[in-house]
Amino acid sequence: MDSLFIITGSSKGIGLALVKQLLEHPSNHIIGIARSESPLAHERYQHFQSDLSDIQFLIKQVEDFFPSNSFERIVLVNNAGWIGEIAHVGHLQPENILSLYNLNVIAPAILSNAFAKAYEQVNAIKIVINISSGAAKKGLDGWSGYSSSKAAINLFTEAAQNESNLNKNGIRYFAVAPGVVDTAMQTDIRSAKSESFSSLAKFQGLYQNNQLSSPSHAAQKIIYLIEHFREFEGVLQDVREF
Repeated sequence: MDSLFIITGSSKGIGLALVKQLLEHPSNHIIGIARSESPLAHERYQHFQSDLSDIQFLIKQVEDFFPSNSFERIVLVNNAGWIGEIAHVGHLQPENILSLYNLNVIAPAILSNAFAKAYEQVNAIKIVINISSGAAKKGLDGWSGYSSSKAAINLFTEAAQNESNLNKNGIRYFAVAPGVVDTAMQTDIRSAKSESFSSLAKFQGLYQNNQLSSPSHAAQKIIYLIEHFREFEGVLQDVREF
């Protein structure tokens, strides 16, 4: 099946693992978007070096990410995200609050909107996956921004699916919690101060006891969801449950 995948945060972590695994299939074409350069060079991979927290630049550039070529399957994976500044409310830097919501909420919303605009009339399998978190259901201290941003993504994705059902445009939307994955985000979490994050010891223990999932494992689960999307009911999914 001739497929196009648009993946944000594609230069490392889960995003990079997705790109590598998807490129194993010769019918897959990938557009990657990340703040840093990609370590990959491949004839079926096109990389855009773009800071998605720069919303004004994103608005100007967003249409470039969604070509009008003919594909049988088109998938957007909004994977880029940031844990944000780990601190209590009252001790956060305003610019960090803005950057977190720009990257975790505003950018995925703009990209999802552009995807629907570009492809709602296209006869193809169309899937949008927004990477969420189990933290969306928990108001963890120190994570007020991250938890609330992922809760916002969950509700945005559910609303988008309701609209797709009403409009009958065939787009499937999922918000997927990838589990606790060994990425740079976990490194940031373990570097937090205990007075700013009471769950610090728990996350340090997960790492010390080798209980973190690998980016490649999380990517495999996400690809499984894409390949078997018709078997999944509901918008909110957790890779630990399938």
